[in-house]
Amino acid sequence: MTAETLLASLHLVTPELILAVGALALLMIGVFAGEKSATTVTGLAVALLIISGVWLVLVPTEGSAFGGAYVADGYARFMKVLALIGSITAMIMAVGHARFDHLDKFEFPVLLVLATLGVMLMISANNLISLYLSLELQSLALYVVAAINRDSLRSTEAGLKYFVLGALSSGMLLYGMSLVYGFTGNIGFAEIAGVLANGGASLGVVFGLVFVLAGLAFKISAVPFHMWTPDVYEGAPTPVTAFLAAAPKIGAMAILVRIVIDAFQPIFDQWQQIIVFISIASMLLGSFAAIGQRNIKRLMAYSSIGHMGYALVGLAAGNETGVTGVIVYMMIYLFMTLGTFACIMAMRRKEGGNVENIDDLAGLSTTKPFMAFVLTALMFSLAGIPPLAGFFGKYFVFVAAIEAKLYALAIIGVLSSVVGCFYYLRVVKVMWFDEAKGEFTRIAGELRLVFGLSGLFVVGYVLFGGPLGTAAEAAAKTLFN
Repeated sequence: MTAETLLASLHLVTPELILAVGALALLMIGVFAGEKSATTVTGLAVALLIISGVWLVLVPTEGSAFGGAYVADGYARFMKVLALIGSITAMIMAVGHARFDHLDKFEFPVLLVLATLGVMLMISANNLISLYLSLELQSLALYVVAAINRDSLRSTEAGLKYFVLGALSSGMLLYGMSLVYGFTGNIGFAEIAGVLANGGASLGVVFGLVFVLAGLAFKISAVPFHMWTPDVYEGAPTPVTAFLAAAPKIGAMAILVRIVIDAFQPIFDQWQQIIVFISIASMLLGSFAAIGQRNIKRLMAYSSIGHMGYALVGLAAGNETGVTGVIVYMMIYLFMTLGTFACIMAMRRKEGGNVENIDDLAGLSTTKPFMAFVLTALMFSLAGIPPLAGFFGKYFVFVAAIEAKLYALAIIGVLSSVVGCFYYLRVVKVMWFDEAKGEFTRIAGELRLVFGLSGLFVVGYVLFGGPLGTAAEAAAKTLFN
């Protein structure tokens, strides 16, 4: 690699370089200044993420770096901006809860920056090795933050479960990659697609594809690789759960779309069957398993599983309309989830600290009317009720499925969405019609800001969703050029 190509590559990866060098600097500040530097390091970490996002928006770049291992295009840029919004918001929400959840350690924001770096690299991964390395960078940081509250048995258990099952999924992913490489002789996505287009779709490649999709399905918590999600969502500190539900999901879905469209498009019939199965299983389990939940974090875990199933409906279509639907769905899902977790973090009583049961929301409409209104809008949006944002997310993926003649998939999606309405409406019923059991403490300003903006997004999407949909369409188009 010559000096010129190296400089060109470094220019393309500037947003990631900002995070990598910044994380090392923050680590040194934390080490030398000690525990009292936690607030300073958190503020600097948020600034780092914002600088990286501003660079992405203001200095758009196109091309590949490091011999084709990394690709910068419109699709990657759009998904990275979404991931950064998720990371920044989760980190800001954690500020007020740092002391209560034992997150007032300087390592916490550093680990979130490193996890975000892994997410961004994964979105731009263009061969099997860069995909695996970026995924592991993200995962190793997340295993630690899930168990960062060492005084909590639930948090430690959540981290251990996440680590053991994550290691299993990484092994499956690596085995699938070795099969794909062994039968195609290539690790680059474009080169793999070239071999498959020339009749290289042997049984070994199909087996490799299955294992690769299984490994990535774990990361988006799709059925049947969802088993870690409810326990980790419930056990991890709530700010960590909010982060897990946001940026890593965006990154995993982004690379899942890229790998099937860029590398495995020639064997569309094979991977479409897998995606359809995972999608149907996720939608059904997410809808039915959530009905009996009393803990709101576990409810959101099953809701997340269901929503990943809906997003995969668009991917199963395998065309530009479908990918546009996936991008729009993930964008809307991000805002709905962050707003809901901001409301969950605001569920704090003076005498008992944080509470997580749905019944604790009883009478919220009389004690905290603004929070009740926003959470109601978010629940209706998650259920897909028009004219809120969640309806448009489902509309786009179902339209893509119908265009691709996947009528059964669309019908199952609509029916499971109807079932899902039950548990979202139960939360609304508890807030508005049950007798208040006590009042929550004063809501932190940052939480009020997050759920206020999320509520504005889901309610006002019908007014400003057009430009966002156009941007998503342009991002999807870059994958098919």
